[in-house]
Parts: sequence; structure tokens; C-alpha cells
Amino acid sequence: MSAAPTMTVFQGHERLLTAPPQDVLSLLKAEERAAEPLLTFDDQTGRQVDFDLRGTLDEVLERYAPAPARSGRGRPKLGVVAREVTLLPRHWDWLECQRCGASASLRRLIDEARKADPDGERRRGAMAATDRFLGVMGGDLPDYEDATRALYAGDGGAFGTQLQGWPQDVRTHALYLAAPAFAREA
Repeated sequence: MSAAPTMTVFQGHERLLTAPPQDVLSLLKAEERAAEPLLTFDDQTGRQVDFDLRGTLDEVLERYAPAPARSGRGRPKLGVVAREVTLLPRHWDWLECQRCGASASLRRLIDEARKADPDGERRRGAMAATDRFLGVMGGDLPDYEDATRALYAGDGGAFGTQLQGWPQDVRTHALYLAAPAFAREA
């Protein structure tokens, strides 16, 4: 997959567009009243994405434009999301003893783990993205379960074979998302 974020729009089993978010929003706004619903997927995560298309195209584009970088004093906006973490008392005790605090310590540990196996991270991310896409677009298609098993087994040949009876655009996009999952270190 490319480094630049892309999204893919499907209408039924037909792929309409794979493009940067601004182009996807333009298409969605133009096709707002389409007879058959349009499904949009984030190609990096495989998650289905819904957009608020109220207003003019310029208003929609502005609503989803990346936030400008802050200048001046203070920390840049990190996009922090608060969620619950459940740990054993000994883990909380260890985190409380860290000089930078529990949240910063957890972020550091996660970053170190991600750096330790970047190829594994890339493969796991591709598997997860492909699985999410398959769940929405292929869950009712033949050999869905076998395709998912092949994906998580890292068997690209079997994965492609299981998708043979699928609609062309769904098969092509699933193979595109899954490609990094089957790539091996050089």
C-alpha cells in the first residue's frame, strides 16, 4: 500500500474510486443521492468510513481538512484518545514509579515494541485491514471463511485461490490490501 492515505469507494461490488480523501469526498458529494448506497473504506485500516455530507462541497472539504500545524508555545495537538486500560496492581505500581508518568511510559513502551519488528507490524496491520474489508464486502461470498483462514496463515496462494469466485473489484481490492501481509523480508 502507498504511504499517502487513500480511501476506496464501492457501490455494491463495483469499485468506483481509490483516491486521497479530498477526491473521495468530492465523489461522495456528487453521488449523494445515488440509488444504491456507497461504501467507503480507509485503505490503511480497512475500516468503513462515514462522512457528514451536509452543506456545499467546499463546506464538506473544509470539515474534513487536516488540522493546520500549530505554531508558537505549547505542545502540538497529538490527537490523544482516552480509553480504559486494565492492568494488574504490580503493573500500576511500576507505572507510578516512572518519572514521565503512566501515559507517557505506555506510549514509549508501545513505540519501542513497534520499532522492534516493523515488518511484523506491517504484516499484522495489512491482515487486520484486509479482514475488516472482507467482513463487510465478502462476508456473504463463497469461501469467505477459508479466505480468512488463509490470510491469517500467511498463505497468499491459498488466499488468492479462495477469492477466485468473487466479484472482480472486491477480489482485486482484497488482494491489494493483503499484499503486505504476504510480503517477506528480503
